[in-house]
Amino acid sequence: MSARDVQPLIDEAAARVYSVVRETPVVAMGAAFAKLEQLQTTGSFKLRGATNKLMSLDAAAARAGVITSSTGNHGLGVATAATRLGIDAEVFLSAQVSTAKRDKIREHGARIRIVGADPLAAEVAARAAATASGRTYISPYNDPHVVAGQGTIAVELMRQVPDLDAIFIAVGGGGLISGIGAHLARVAPAAEIIGCWPENSPVLYECLNAGRIFAAPETGTLSESTAGGVEENSITFALCREVMHRGVLVSEAEILAAMRWAHARGWAVEGASGVALAAYFKEERRYAKRKAVVLICGGNPSPDIAALLRG
Repeated sequence: MSARDVQPLIDEAAARVYSVVRETPVVAMGAAFAKLEQLQTTGSFKLRGATNKLMSLDAAAARAGVITSSTGNHGLGVATAATRLGIDAEVFLSAQVSTAKRDKIREHGARIRIVGADPLAAEVAARAAATASGRTYISPYNDPHVVAGQGTIAVELMRQVPDLDAIFIAVGGGGLISGIGAHLARVAPAAEIIGCWPENSPVLYECLNAGRIFAAPETGTLSESTAGGVEENSITFALCREVMHRGVLVSEAEILAAMRWAHARGWAVEGASGVALAAYFKEERRYAKRKAVVLICGGNPSPDIAALLRG
């Protein structure tokens, strides 16, 4: 799949998701701008892709219900959108997902199943259960409608910062950067798309460098929502190779400092938002005379990480 394939799907998404999704604001951040996606209804951009995928289902598929897997935010997005649209949803979570995130997903109307020690194990189990039960699996990233839903952020940015030169985006499975990058490739081809990863968990970054998807090593990171492996044959691998211009890695100390910077300004941020912020701060001199946007992708930290920000 190429950016050209995704672009018309982004147009469709932008025409239908706003009955569930809200447009989020952009604010000045010194010489740069921040897109405050943590102010999305569920506190994360993931609602966009989940909503668009659910709205793309035909009547029979919607009646049958859906299954997904998640590190938290995608599951919350599916649960919220499914409840709004009257679709039954079950969310598979790995043991890594905090109790607070589990409870929030359940409160928004989805059933929960805890499977496996890591996000990739939960994803494999959820796909198998969907096949066995005849329900639709809603991937957190490996689905063109999910990617297109995330791309609606770029549609908004073209209204809010129409002459942007660069955007910093935290990367996990690659759905967010693929959607934003696909739209900008058409409407702002000179804009630089910068992928941002924690040094402790640069899975897709290492796969892109190697030219293949593999189980790249990772250790614990504050960026919980970007952690975990990438599904074999994911469409986001080719899309990221096409739309991303460069990658930046940041340390855990840099992530925490960036999160505390944002917290001091009253912004709710999770680790992935700190990754994008930290990458921008690391590269700030390079973009001093360019109009850069930092995507604050979510504001749902686990209780332990929230305590670090208060400390």
